[in-house]
Amino acid sequence: MPIVNIESWPLKKEAKPALIKKITEVFTEMGIPAQAVTVVIHETELDNWGSAGEQHSVKFKDLKK
Repeated sequence: MPIVNIESWPLKKEAKPALIKKITEVFTEMGIPAQAVTVVIHETELDNWGSAGEQHSVKFKDLKK
């Protein structure tokens, strides 16, 4: 059944259970059993992510504070 891959910057540990639950709820609302839904979170450090030619660790440095 569904496997949802989430590509993200590092998330706070406390935010992950709610994210997994909400994604699962989207599928259960469509009649898919929760047991059939798998959510995988792939976190990439801001140093390893960039857009418009700039590392996100530089572009979004104020988010780390």
